[in-house]
Amino acid sequence: MAVAKEFRDFILRGNVVDLAVGVVIGAAFGAVVTAFVKDIITPIISIPGTTNFNDLYWQVGGAKFLVGDFINTLISFLVIALVIFFFVVKPVNMLMKRFKPTQPEPETTHECPYCLSKVPLQATRCAFCTSDLKAAV
Repeated sequence: MAVAKEFRDFILRGNVVDLAVGVVIGAAFGAVVTAFVKDIITPIISIPGTTNFNDLYWQVGGAKFLVGDFINTLISFLVIALVIFFFVVKPVNMLMKRFKPTQPEPETTHECPYCLSKVPLQATRCAFCTSDLKAAV
């Protein structure tokens, strides 16, 4: 009985449900982009020529290599990558940069009390005026 409750808790955890929704939406989006590229973009690209990408193939013996289908898939991948980059990655990076708290850099130097030059924290003598820094503290 404990295993069933544990499994139910795992399935109903927010991350699992969010991941499942993301995968389903991603697959649907991929199908839409693939159809868009195959039915609209590649015919537009092939307007200047006489060949449709869907008709491009090589045949060696009995094997048929669908080069046009590969080109369609490659263009679909590039369109999906561009959409994800410009509509997901760029906005998230901007939000992270805007709202991420910045940590101040740790101090590695301090001012010499005699000449006001920057010297390392571990220094016992100023490199500029040669004053004894331990005496000043």
